[in-house]
Amino acid sequence: MSFTQLLVPTYTQMLKALWGWFEKAQDQMPEAEANALLSARLAPDMFPLSTQIRFACVQAQEAIFRLQGETFPPSLGALVDEGRNAGQQPGSFADAKARIDETIALLEGLSPSALDTDPGAPVAHELPNGMVLDLTVEQYARDWTLGQFYFHLMTAYAILRREGVELGKADYIPHMFPYIRPDTIPAD
Repeated sequence: MSFTQLLVPTYTQMLKALWGWFEKAQDQMPEAEANALLSARLAPDMFPLSTQIRFACVQAQEAIFRLQGETFPPSLGALVDEGRNAGQQPGSFADAKARIDETIALLEGLSPSALDTDPGAPVAHELPNGMVLDLTVEQYARDWTLGQFYFHLMTAYAILRREGVELGKADYIPHMFPYIRPDTIPAD
């Protein structure tokens, strides 16, 4: 399996699920209450929901540019800064959904082999604290970007659940429904 075949569908389907979680939150509560969720945290020392959304988008976008050997565009730096400052400026659900839409559009605009590169090629990934991870492309895709993406995605899911948004497993994996054998669907 190529990196494009692994990462692009994974990021796309899970970002679409995240978008759906916001739709459910907006359907279940008044707009002001839904927007207030963006400041919710799982723990005092964790980033709020608004940051989790942006950082999930950052992980997908970083991988796109890194695996294509491209310099990060200013828009990615702006998204990172927006995420870091989201505790003070969480924005709205419309803002969050716009970031998700931008990331999905970027993913859907890629060619079928856009991220396919030498799995053993070196990747030096610098963390905000100055530490550098020396990885191969394969290690970066498998051990870093997917793990970080799912961390922020699951933290967003957990915040929404804790704050009372009625979400379940079906909301987490709506992309799996087309694979269900019709004759195995339980009757109500």
